[in-house]
Amino acid sequence: MRTCRFRLAGRDRYGLVEGETVRALNAAPWTGGLPEGKPVPLAKVTLLAPVEPSKVVCVGRNYRAHAKELGNEVPASPLLFLKPSTSVVGPQEAIRCPEQSKEVHHEAELAVVMGRSLTRASPVEARLAVFGYSCLNDVTARDIQREEKQFTRAKGFDTFCPIGPVVETSIDPMDVSVVCRVNGAERQRGHTRDMVFDPFALLSFISHVMTLLPGDVVAAGTPEGVGVIRRGDWVEVEVGGVGVLRNPVV
Repeated sequence: MRTCRFRLAGRDRYGLVEGETVRALNAAPWTGGLPEGKPVPLAKVTLLAPVEPSKVVCVGRNYRAHAKELGNEVPASPLLFLKPSTSVVGPQEAIRCPEQSKEVHHEAELAVVMGRSLTRASPVEARLAVFGYSCLNDVTARDIQREEKQFTRAKGFDTFCPIGPVVETSIDPMDVSVVCRVNGAERQRGHTRDMVFDPFALLSFISHVMTLLPGDVVAAGTPEGVGVIRRGDWVEVEVGGVGVLRNPVV
């Protein structure tokens, strides 16, 4: 099943994607929202970020090659940081390079979308609490990240968390590719089997720190190949079985 959020005639709705059409849902899909009305061609709607998370929990250095390329050691336990909900944008929305940074990077990631609350859970319990998966770009002001011990400013600018285009419920997150392209040229290609901590271990670990709520997003780390994006670029993040998230840089 594929779900989305979309805008049509000035109204924002959750929707069920069926081929090249979308049917509105009467509530968020993880709450049991049901289809209503007639299907509408996707070409006639504006796709939004498919979730409205209370928080986006990110995981740093979760691929060994990525940790190495930035000169870091792999952490003994998951390295967590947060992106604010105000950093979230959807497909086709612009990533805005802030004037405070001269080195903005792309980071392609698998996004895990929660379907119900999770607190102090085991990995098995965490698996059952997942609604689905999406594509995410953990945009980073790398020069600011190098200057500061905390990641908040480098990761938290408005528009620094594109998510989309849909949430897919049926993929195996242990066995998908994660790819980034800039202007059509491949920059990153990784595989979730190479993660240091798998998605369900991550959810369990996080749930012992903070409660994950329905609609919250966990970004499971980026593979090697991160690099600079500039005004005028188009960035694509592709997760196998989910789709392609495209955003311009301005």
